[in-house]
Amino acid sequence: MDEPILTIEEREAINTGRWFSSLSPSLRHDILRCAYVKRYRDGELIAARGDPPEQWIACARGAVRVSSTSISGKQITLTYVEPGIWFGDVAIFDGDRRTHDAYAHGDTTIVCVAKADFWKILASHSELYEALLRLQARRIRQLYGLVEDLNTLPLRARLAKQLIHLVRSYGVPNLADGREMRIGLQLAQEELAQLLGASRQRVNQELKAMEREDTIRIDPGGLVIRNRDALMRIADTEA
Repeated sequence: MDEPILTIEEREAINTGRWFSSLSPSLRHDILRCAYVKRYRDGELIAARGDPPEQWIACARGAVRVSSTSISGKQITLTYVEPGIWFGDVAIFDGDRRTHDAYAHGDTTIVCVAKADFWKILASHSELYEALLRLQARRIRQLYGLVEDLNTLPLRARLAKQLIHLVRSYGVPNLADGREMRIGLQLAQEELAQLLGASRQRVNQELKAMEREDTIRIDPGGLVIRNRDALMRIADTEA
């Protein structure tokens, strides 16, 4: 489903992204001038492992689920790309094929810049080289942090940190109680467990414990954060 124009909300998500908003106005203009918009329904394939790197991509609405397939054929979710985040530049730089599958999670809008246009923008804006180096450095720091957490933190603390991240990215205020935030990204417990490198059963136990403590509420429509400060304390004190 291709649509030529971003909605106001989608354009806002791109323009206010932490990395993109740090670029100069002229660079942002040239990137968006070359970009085209694609829309996907939940579960549709955006890019497959082994595909040649033809596009630089940003998520503008919904989420992009990045996954791999195990030897047994099971799909394993590695991360979710949220609105405002750009990806796909590594494969364009090294010229190698894509290493993971990318699927729409919910109705999703992406912004694409063709590889040829990407290189033209780089040739015209040396600023983009430094900006992409900063982006890669941030990714490396995040990756090291995830590996460190996996090896040093108990599941309870890792779960709290993941819920804090999800509510920052996808939090929707509860109209009935302004102190509560619903996580708008619909995740099955199995998907949440995969993000944490744990079993669904263990994650379910920790969620139930947090619910008994009135830190969260498990609703049919998703997780509701009832006490964000309590989550922060769990993430800090369990470390």
